[in-house]
Amino acid sequence: MIAELKKTAEGKMLKSLESLKNDLLKVRTGRAHTGLLDHVMVDYYGSPVPVNQVANVTLIDARTIGVQPWEKPMVAKVEKAIRDSDLGLNPATQGELIRVPMPALTEERRRDLIKVVKTEGEGAKVAIRNLRRDANTHLKDALKKGDIPEDDERRAQDDIQKLTDKYIAEVDKMLAAKEAELMQV
Repeated sequence: MIAELKKTAEGKMLKSLESLKNDLLKVRTGRAHTGLLDHVMVDYYGSPVPVNQVANVTLIDARTIGVQPWEKPMVAKVEKAIRDSDLGLNPATQGELIRVPMPALTEERRRDLIKVVKTEGEGAKVAIRNLRRDANTHLKDALKKGDIPEDDERRAQDDIQKLTDKYIAEVDKMLAAKEAELMQV
């Protein structure tokens, strides 16, 4: 039972780390890439849908993304969704093609992006700590029911704490790497 609990906690912590990795990929470094718009949702006949499911998303050049909606009425909705997203992009429509230029990163914008990165990292750390708390709660419940001895419960809590420390250190490494990447000119 304890081994299963540790394995579950570690799997969930790993998922938190993967989620952070995906979130950090969305923080741009001045270069265009099509994955940047993956989480932008468009109102498609009443339901929110990712941009890449209503339009072709391509790279026009290293600093410009091209978005071509499949339906003409969607052009304005896609443009509005990109503009309203938290990415700070200013799309321009040319006929049925929406051009999304990547603004050059100023020092101030880099600092703002680092704040965003730190917020994402803190969210991942909180998620990992919550998983630790949940695992420890399950251990205490098992101890109360008499399913496990007190010594095993203590050892398992120590192991879960070591897992937590390991994954929080991984989060810190990822944040440091992303900050260094953002500060490169």
